Amino acid sequence: MKVILTQDVKGQGKKDQMVNVSDGYARNFLLPKGLAIPADAKSINEMKNKEAAAHHKIEVEKQAARDTAAKLATVTVKLKADAGTDGRIYGSVTSKDVAEGLEKQHGIAVDKRKIVLNDPIKAFGTYQLDVKLYPEIAGKITVVVSDK
Repeated sequence: MKVILTQDVKGQGKKDQMVNVSDGYARNFLLPKGLAIPADAKSINEMKNKEAAAHHKIEVEKQAARDTAAKLATVTVKLKADAGTDGRIYGSVTSKDVAEGLEKQHGIAVDKRKIVLNDPIKAFGTYQLDVKLYPEIAGKITVVVSDK
Protein backbone atom coordinates (compact mmCIF):
# COMPACT_ATOMS: atom_id res chain seq x y z
CA MET A 1 0.00 0.00 0.00
CA LYS A 2 1.33 3.43 -0.89
CA VAL A 3 1.11 6.13 1.76
CA ILE A 4 2.38 9.68 2.19
CA LEU A 5 4.10 10.25 5.51
CA THR A 6 2.89 13.22 7.57
CA GLN A 7 5.80 12.89 10.02
CA ASP A 8 9.24 11.31 10.01
CA VAL A 9 8.91 7.56 10.63
CA LYS A 10 12.03 5.69 11.66
CA GLY A 11 12.88 3.00 9.15
CA GLN A 12 10.36 4.23 6.57
CA GLY A 13 11.14 7.78 5.49
CA LYS A 14 10.84 11.49 6.05
CA LYS A 15 7.84 13.79 6.19
CA ASP A 16 6.01 14.39 2.86
CA GLN A 17 7.64 11.35 1.28
CA MET A 18 5.62 8.66 -0.53
CA VAL A 19 6.55 5.14 0.60
CA ASN A 20 5.28 1.65 -0.10
CA VAL A 21 4.46 -0.28 3.10
CA SER A 22 2.52 -3.45 3.87
CA ASP A 23 -1.24 -3.13 4.12
CA GLY A 24 -1.37 -4.24 7.76
CA TYR A 25 1.36 -1.82 8.86
CA ALA A 26 -0.47 1.05 7.17
CA ARG A 27 -3.98 0.13 8.44
CA ASN A 28 -2.99 -0.83 11.98
CA PHE A 29 -0.17 1.58 12.81
CA LEU A 30 0.54 4.46 10.41
CA LEU A 31 -3.00 5.58 9.58
CA PRO A 32 -4.56 5.37 13.11
CA LYS A 33 -1.64 7.25 14.68
CA GLY A 34 -1.79 9.98 12.02
CA LEU A 35 1.73 9.25 10.79
CA ALA A 36 0.59 8.80 7.19
CA ILE A 37 -2.30 9.36 4.81
CA PRO A 38 -3.34 7.09 1.92
CA ALA A 39 -1.68 8.01 -1.37
CA ASP A 40 -4.71 8.84 -3.49
CA ALA A 41 -4.77 11.26 -6.43
CA LYS A 42 -5.66 14.27 -4.26
CA SER A 43 -2.87 13.73 -1.73
CA ILE A 44 -0.28 13.01 -4.44
CA ASN A 45 -1.25 16.27 -6.17
CA GLU A 46 -0.95 18.19 -2.89
CA MET A 47 2.50 16.67 -2.28
CA LYS A 48 3.66 17.73 -5.76
CA ASN A 49 2.31 21.25 -5.19
CA LYS A 50 4.20 21.52 -1.87
CA GLU A 51 7.42 20.42 -3.58
CA ALA A 52 6.93 22.94 -6.38
CA ALA A 53 6.25 25.73 -3.87
CA ALA A 54 9.38 24.84 -1.91
CA HIS A 55 11.52 24.88 -5.08
CA HIS A 56 10.02 28.21 -6.10
CA LYS A 57 10.75 29.70 -2.66
CA ILE A 58 14.39 28.55 -2.85
CA GLU A 59 14.79 30.08 -6.32
CA VAL A 60 13.29 33.39 -5.14
CA GLU A 61 15.68 33.46 -2.15
CA LYS A 62 18.68 32.68 -4.39
CA GLN A 63 17.73 35.47 -6.80
CA ALA A 64 17.32 37.93 -3.93
CA ALA A 65 20.77 36.94 -2.64
CA ARG A 66 22.29 37.45 -6.11
CA ASP A 67 20.66 40.89 -6.37
CA THR A 68 21.95 41.87 -2.92
CA ALA A 69 25.44 40.64 -3.82
CA ALA A 70 25.40 42.82 -6.94
CA LYS A 71 24.35 45.86 -4.86
CA LEU A 72 27.03 45.20 -2.25
CA ALA A 73 29.79 45.15 -4.88
CA THR A 74 29.19 48.83 -5.64
CA VAL A 75 28.76 49.99 -2.04
CA THR A 76 31.27 51.56 0.34
CA VAL A 77 30.38 51.83 4.01
CA LYS A 78 32.07 54.68 5.84
CA LEU A 79 32.43 54.30 9.58
CA LYS A 80 33.90 56.73 12.07
CA ALA A 81 35.68 55.70 15.24
CA ASP A 82 37.51 57.31 18.16
CA ALA A 83 41.21 56.64 18.44
CA GLY A 84 44.01 57.19 20.90
CA THR A 85 47.24 59.06 20.31
CA ASP A 86 48.89 56.00 18.74
CA GLY A 87 46.20 55.75 16.03
CA ARG A 88 44.59 52.60 17.38
CA ILE A 89 40.83 52.54 17.72
CA TYR A 90 39.21 52.40 21.16
CA GLY A 91 37.51 49.02 21.14
CA SER A 92 36.95 47.69 17.63
CA VAL A 93 34.63 47.85 14.65
CA THR A 94 32.39 44.78 14.66
CA SER A 95 30.09 43.17 12.13
CA LYS A 96 27.18 44.77 13.99
CA ASP A 97 28.64 48.23 13.31
CA VAL A 98 29.11 47.36 9.64
CA ALA A 99 25.54 46.05 9.33
CA GLU A 100 24.09 49.16 10.98
CA GLY A 101 26.20 51.45 8.77
CA LEU A 102 25.10 49.58 5.66
CA GLU A 103 21.45 49.92 6.66
CA LYS A 104 21.72 53.66 7.49
CA GLN A 105 23.88 54.74 4.55
CA HIS A 106 22.53 52.57 1.73
CA GLY A 107 19.28 51.01 2.95
CA ILE A 108 20.51 47.44 2.42
CA ALA A 109 19.56 45.13 5.29
CA VAL A 110 22.09 42.37 5.94
CA ASP A 111 22.17 40.24 9.07
CA LYS A 112 25.31 40.88 11.13
CA ARG A 113 25.97 37.12 11.35
CA LYS A 114 26.38 36.97 7.58
CA ILE A 115 29.23 39.49 7.56
CA VAL A 116 32.54 37.64 7.83
CA LEU A 117 35.12 39.38 10.00
CA ASN A 118 38.16 37.15 10.57
CA ASP A 119 39.61 39.59 13.10
CA PRO A 120 37.96 42.66 14.64
CA ILE A 121 38.93 45.91 12.91
CA LYS A 122 41.18 47.83 15.30
CA ALA A 123 42.89 50.31 12.97
CA PHE A 124 41.90 52.95 10.43
CA GLY A 125 41.89 52.01 6.77
CA THR A 126 39.96 50.32 4.00
CA TYR A 127 38.82 46.73 4.38
CA GLN A 128 37.22 44.21 2.03
CA LEU A 129 34.74 41.97 3.87
CA ASP A 130 32.89 38.91 2.63
CA VAL A 131 29.13 38.67 3.15
CA LYS A 132 27.65 35.15 3.00
CA LEU A 133 24.15 35.79 1.69
CA TYR A 134 23.12 32.23 0.79
CA PRO A 135 24.96 28.93 0.51
CA GLU A 136 27.31 29.26 -2.49
CA ILE A 137 26.37 32.96 -2.93
CA ALA A 138 28.63 35.56 -1.34
CA GLY A 139 29.17 39.26 -1.82
CA LYS A 140 31.99 41.66 -1.06
CA ILE A 141 31.65 44.93 0.80
CA THR A 142 34.16 47.74 1.18
CA VAL A 143 34.42 49.31 4.62
CA VAL A 144 36.33 52.54 5.24
CA VAL A 145 37.15 53.29 8.88
CA SER A 146 38.20 56.87 9.56
CA ASP A 147 38.79 59.21 12.52
CA LYS A 148 35.92 61.27 13.86
